[in-house]
Amino acid sequence: MAEREDFLVVEKPPFLLVHPTKPDGTRTLWGELKHLLAFEIANGGQVSIVNRLDRETSGLVLVAKNAAAARRFGLMMQEQRIAKEYLAVVWGWPEWEAKTVDAPLARQGVHAPSPIWLKQAIHPMAAPARTDFTVEKRFTRGAEGDRFSIVRAVPQTGRTHQIRVHLASLGHPIVGDKIYGPDEKLYLEFIGTGWTPRLASKLLLARHALHSAALEIGGGERWVSPLPPDLATFADNSPSS
Repeated sequence: MAEREDFLVVEKPPFLLVHPTKPDGTRTLWGELKHLLAFEIANGGQVSIVNRLDRETSGLVLVAKNAAAARRFGLMMQEQRIAKEYLAVVWGWPEWEAKTVDAPLARQGVHAPSPIWLKQAIHPMAAPARTDFTVEKRFTRGAEGDRFSIVRAVPQTGRTHQIRVHLASLGHPIVGDKIYGPDEKLYLEFIGTGWTPRLASKLLLARHALHSAALEIGGGERWVSPLPPDLATFADNSPSS
């Protein structure tokens, strides 16, 4: 999407892993970038992904092309000088136009039994986490007029699954979210069976509807990415409210 001397900004499609999780040859963003930047790597460069996205999350990713840029962006992340915005399609119509959730997060299994190892939960003894939300659009779908909204999320911290947990805590989980959506057992079912018509009827989308929509470096350059086709189509078949 954009290339500078020492970094790239690229758009990751949904279902693409950022890094390899096992040595099985699965396609990853990191692997694709290694091919793209083969010349730079051969001349002492590297591939360092600055803002990692979940496999199902789509959108903008910042990539450092050398060690100096990786260090610089790492420091900027620590100092919260890389601004990130996301768009999420959620269940329901929020009663608010803007909302901030300031609720600490930890892995649920640390504080209570959990069948899902990676599931996060709000807990008073956990790491601080804050997200600002604004409603962009409300719409309905289907003969029953089921209600959904597009929400812009601006994380002020970078905890695992932060936006997903905070939206679920407000009663507006992200559409397609197998862990924080209607029932966490759907995630366990998906692990066992893969995507099925039953899961489609419960979750509506094959992936959680979260998109990395904007990046800004140190108050300077800014990049934006609209909703990808799968999420735009989901939101398009009814007028906004």
